[in-house]
Amino acid sequence: MAISTLPAESLVNFLESLEVEKNLSKLTIRNYNHYLRRFNDWFTKQGFKDLTELDQDTLRKYRVYLARYEDELGRTLSKKTQSYHVISLRSWFKWLVKRDAEVLHPEKIELPKAESTPMKFVSAEKIDRLLEAPDVSKHSGLRDRAILEVLFSTGLRVSELVKLDRDQIDLKRKEFGVIGKGRRPRVVFLSDRAVFWLEKWLDTRGGDQWKPVFIRFSGKKEALFTDGEEMRLTTRSVQRLVDTYSRRAHLPIKLSPHGIRHSFATDLLSNGAGLRDVQEMLGHKNIATTQIYTHVTRPQLRKIHEKHHSLKKD
Repeated sequence: MAISTLPAESLVNFLESLEVEKNLSKLTIRNYNHYLRRFNDWFTKQGFKDLTELDQDTLRKYRVYLARYEDELGRTLSKKTQSYHVISLRSWFKWLVKRDAEVLHPEKIELPKAESTPMKFVSAEKIDRLLEAPDVSKHSGLRDRAILEVLFSTGLRVSELVKLDRDQIDLKRKEFGVIGKGRRPRVVFLSDRAVFWLEKWLDTRGGDQWKPVFIRFSGKKEALFTDGEEMRLTTRSVQRLVDTYSRRAHLPIKLSPHGIRHSFATDLLSNGAGLRDVQEMLGHKNIATTQIYTHVTRPQLRKIHEKHHSLKKD
C-alpha cells in the first residue's frame, strides 16, 4: 500500500512513527508538530494539495516566508527557529523517501548554516558564588540550593532535573539513573555536597507523599496524599531562579541551567577527565557534540606534548 502524501494525513503518520519507531519524547514530537503544521498551513494556502508538488522553487519561497514571518505581536522567527523548521521538514521528507514516496529528495532540502554562538560557562570559583547565593534560612532557599548543587554535580539538562522523582535517587550510593535526550539512559553521580543539600531539602518536606523531588511554592496546593504531579516545578521556573541567582552572585555573564551544564563539563575536563568520560556523563550520542569543549582540552594537550614529546628543549 502506497504511503499517503496528503499533507495532513502524512504528518499524522510521520508523528506516530517518531513516537513508535524513534521513541522520541513527547516534547520533541510536539515541536515537530508545531514546525510542520506551520509548513502545512503555508503550503495549502499556496494552493497545493499534495506533498509531491513541493519543488525547490516552492521550498525557496517557504524559506523566504519564514525569514519574513511576523505574528500578531510583531515577533519574528530567529535564525535558529527558522533552521528548526527546515530540519523538521527534511526529516519528514527523509521518512517519506524511505517509504518510496515520490517527493522532493531530502538532500535537496539544504540546511541553513548554523550560527556560531559563544558557549557560556564560568569557573568553579564563580560557580561557588552562585551555589551560595540562595538564602537557606528560607524553605524556598533550601530547595534552590539543592537545585543548583544537583545541576553542577550531575550536569543534568533542566528537562531531566524537573522530571526527577524522590524514589529515583539513591542518596546512599550518591547516584541515580536518568532517561535523557533520545530516550538514552545514563547514570549520574552526586557530590557529597549535593547529597548534603538534597537531604536537607527533602527533610523539610514533612509528611507529603508527592513524587517530584523539586516542587513549586506558588499556586494551588495538592492534597498531601496525592502523587503531587501538579506540584512539580517547571523548566521555566528553574531557568528563572538560575538567572536570579546568577545576578545576585554578580557573575560576569547571564548564566542559564545549560550554562551550569557547560561549567560542569569544563570543570571535569580541567581536572583531567577525558572527552569520552564527559560524553558519557552528559549523555551525548556523538563524541562530536562533546568536542565543543576543545577550549579546555587543547591547552591540556599542549602541556602533555611539552611534557612527553622526545624533542624537548635542552
